[in-house]
Amino acid sequence: MFPILVVLFICVPIIEIALFIQVGGLIGLWPTIAIVLLTAFVGASLVRSQGIQTLMSVQSRLQQGELPAQQIIEGVMLAVAGVLLLTPGFMTDALGMLVLLPAPRAWLAKQAMQRVKVNASSAHFHTQYGDNQFQGNPFQNSEHDQQGDVYEGEFEKQTDEDKRIEK
Repeated sequence: MFPILVVLFICVPIIEIALFIQVGGLIGLWPTIAIVLLTAFVGASLVRSQGIQTLMSVQSRLQQGELPAQQIIEGVMLAVAGVLLLTPGFMTDALGMLVLLPAPRAWLAKQAMQRVKVNASSAHFHTQYGDNQFQGNPFQNSEHDQQGDVYEGEFEKQTDEDKRIEK
């Protein structure tokens, strides 16, 4: 993961700078700046409208008693699209606009959902890269379970008034 981030933080700015130089050479400085500002403004308004639509879809799925997993992933993708569109540059704007389109966004969300699969009934976690299985209570220590150590206790919730009365 770290090498991918290093490549992104090095390659993306270099590509964006090269594109700025090329476009600025073709159409000039002020039209280039105007295009960047216009895409940021239009992108922000599109992210807002798409986000509201996705939120309404999540709410309707929840009201129907269904898990809105794909809509939640699409909501995260819309947030990423917003960041891409607000970042100055032509390549990031193109990627952000691509994620804003419903068809590519739905396809990307389905791909993400296929890579991670959670089986809640048996508390197993599966990924494409291997099975990491977890069963039982995460707070139990297997050595103590075999020895039969059990700790019991009681508690009482106190408010700030109760603490003042005790003093």
